[in-house]
Amino acid sequence: MTKGGMESVEVFTSEGKGRGLKAQKEFLPGDVIFAEPAYAAVVFDSLTHVICHTCFKRQEKLHRCGQCKFAFYCDRTCQRAAWLNHKNECSAIKRHGKAPSENIRLAARIMWKIEREGSGLAEGCLVSIDDLQNHVDSFDEEEKKELRVDVENFLEFWPPQSQQFGVQFISHIFGVISCNGFTLSDQRGLQAVGVGIFPNLCQANHDCWPNCTVIFNNGKIELRALSKISPGDELTVSYVDFLNVSEERRKQLKKQYYFDCTCEHCKKQIKDDLMLAVKEGESKPSAETVKEVIQFSKDTLEKINKARMEGLYHEVVKMCRECLKKQEPVLGDTNIYLLRIFSIASEVLSYLQMFEEAADYAKRMVDGYMKIYHPNNAQLGMALMRAGVTHWHAGLIEAGHGLICKAYGILLITHGPSHPITKDLEVMRVQTEMELRMFQQNEFMYYKMREAALKNQKIQVMPEPSNEPSPTLFHKKE
Repeated sequence: MTKGGMESVEVFTSEGKGRGLKAQKEFLPGDVIFAEPAYAAVVFDSLTHVICHTCFKRQEKLHRCGQCKFAFYCDRTCQRAAWLNHKNECSAIKRHGKAPSENIRLAARIMWKIEREGSGLAEGCLVSIDDLQNHVDSFDEEEKKELRVDVENFLEFWPPQSQQFGVQFISHIFGVISCNGFTLSDQRGLQAVGVGIFPNLCQANHDCWPNCTVIFNNGKIELRALSKISPGDELTVSYVDFLNVSEERRKQLKKQYYFDCTCEHCKKQIKDDLMLAVKEGESKPSAETVKEVIQFSKDTLEKINKARMEGLYHEVVKMCRECLKKQEPVLGDTNIYLLRIFSIASEVLSYLQMFEEAADYAKRMVDGYMKIYHPNNAQLGMALMRAGVTHWHAGLIEAGHGLICKAYGILLITHGPSHPITKDLEVMRVQTEMELRMFQQNEFMYYKMREAALKNQKIQVMPEPSNEPSPTLFHKKE
């Protein structure tokens, strides 16, 4: 079997969930079940000039399309590879006078592909574009209004000489994009940069505690096994972050994907007790106190978001410290409101180069995460990596190396050894191992050499805290 071929999965009718995917053979953690190129994909409106429109890599210098002046590419190779999909778009942008929004551009790319190949089963696809769910019937008034605007804008952009489609079919395509648009991330997997349609991936149903994960790697999405999967098992992915109580996750899934989650973790409210934990023992707080502290936490998180948007990072740190003073005597160490503050505080303090305090919060954050998340969760792996780097910056080499090793073990499964972020992590793991040996042999010399090295090299400053959430699985308008 070819690695990542479609022979190893089949579409079946899943009880109460419509279509689903199931395994045809055994998979072990880290195995690639299949790799799928996008049926169609576009770069987000805000990043069209900094991301390559073919491979979605972030580059310093990009070549601009000389015709439409809108599309950008790494080099001639990427530009040539894009021409089949860009040719119609290029002349339509010139005719229209400007490029339309990402949704319109994606719908147009899908339609041009249908015009070229028909709307039947495309090569390597388990289902056709016609058969993908659109959920248009479930749209509320606001969503229906947005859909009408999108259809109008699409018709304005669509060239008269191209194949003409009916309003109903155009609405179907926008519905498909709305509930099946998959987020594409840059080469390091840290920022969402575009949206694409992957018909095979769309068939995988949701589970809050899934047996698979999805990663964008080298121009394709990979469906990777997180745990041992037997032939006949359903393949599931999580559409939302697990770090929310079951009731909140179910609300989010209903609002964004129009279904009621009936997974084991939601039905039995597994781990909700940990996420809402309060201090135990003699000084157990009253229900009233807990309620007050959680409300205070929610209010503070809103204020923090506002301050972050304005770049007021010292203000953010101050609010985090005040909030923690109220939370720590009352909330348990796995409480999600406490963990959210730890996460923000460690990220912002690292950016401000206050590494020791940042490392303390990062450690407590990942200790909580490890009790809540699936052991092979990609977000847990990324959090451990950030915590490891923060500890290294704080000069806590032993703890830093330990966290980086843990992160590496998870990312080998979730991202695979060839993913750029796993390769970066491998370099860090080797470097911290070397430093740790030196530290164990002669602590004084280690700090002397470290000081000299940091003076000579510009310290690797942590990136500015992003107001963007880390890439989620499907691209949804909030």
